[in-house]
Amino acid sequence: MFSDIIGFETKQFKRIKKIINDIDISYNETDRLQIVKFLNFDVDIEKLALRSKELTDYFFGKTILLYTPLYISNYCINGCLYCGFSALNKIKRKKLSLNDVKKEIISIKEKGFDTILILTGEDRRNSSLEYILKVIEIAKKYFSEILIEIYPLEEYEYRKLVNNGITGVTLYQETYDKKFYDRIHKFGPKKNFNYRLDAVERAINAGVKEVNIGPLLGLNKNYDFDVYMTVIHGQYIQNNYPEVELAISYPRIQSSVSKIKTYPVKDIDFAKIIFITRLFLNRVGINISTREPQYMRDNLIGLGITKMSAEAKTTVGGHAKNFYDAKQFEINDNRNLVDIIKVLKLKNYRPEFTNWVKI
Repeated sequence: MFSDIIGFETKQFKRIKKIINDIDISYNETDRLQIVKFLNFDVDIEKLALRSKELTDYFFGKTILLYTPLYISNYCINGCLYCGFSALNKIKRKKLSLNDVKKEIISIKEKGFDTILILTGEDRRNSSLEYILKVIEIAKKYFSEILIEIYPLEEYEYRKLVNNGITGVTLYQETYDKKFYDRIHKFGPKKNFNYRLDAVERAINAGVKEVNIGPLLGLNKNYDFDVYMTVIHGQYIQNNYPEVELAISYPRIQSSVSKIKTYPVKDIDFAKIIFITRLFLNRVGINISTREPQYMRDNLIGLGITKMSAEAKTTVGGHAKNFYDAKQFEINDNRNLVDIIKVLKLKNYRPEFTNWVKI
């Protein structure tokens, strides 16, 4: 498990930081030293972008996978200091009925999507595994690819979901700094750092086809550490589980919902993070969400990203019916699917809606 070696990898990062001034920048080598150097020094961003584009086109072609998220519940028992759904926040809580789930799913399907990401807050009582299984039963009648972003599960629980139709699991570690992680998760099951960290491997062992990992940029002041550890975690997954498709996301925190000081990552640094990830992990999928503004999403098409969310709602439901405005975070790209498809085609990229085809 990655939790067995994260202490060693943390020491490696600290060692590199001590000698970073003695490291020469190389645009041809993509080892640990270069990751840290690129993250901490000014570099030729155009050279990085061009190399990232070459690698992305070579391994992924001229396609971008489009998907949309569906929040089915915002009940949560975790005391996270940065999330809109935190149990610390007094918001209206909602769980979709199965009838409402079906309406939302039909509305999403009618827009043209064939890949859906199903999300819940972390609450096993109000969002039980049995409830999630029933949602998947409905979703698999309409979609080729069903991804989930829920609380960490045991391997046998992931296997139940796989056997019933899910293809992938998204699970963000938020930060790889164990001490900082403990401070910002005041209570709840999410406070267990190692249990969350190893969940993606439990999902892989249960048979999922793909996993998506990542940090929440701007949460940890030392974002270079979280990016470094994300890339190393990704390399570990690719080396140990070569049969699994890996994707990485780098959402940037929305300070408006955070109860702690945040450290915004600049646009130029965000783009650099995408390019560095592509250089170090040539075959990794890179996802960009609607947290990012339109100009950022459009300009990164062809330069590293391979997946984009579209027409996202961060409220419970919202595709077929608006229940109320309790959001997990703010959205910065509110364009409809048609407009995003137009942009992709203008850039000579093909919108793709199916990653795994049902047989």
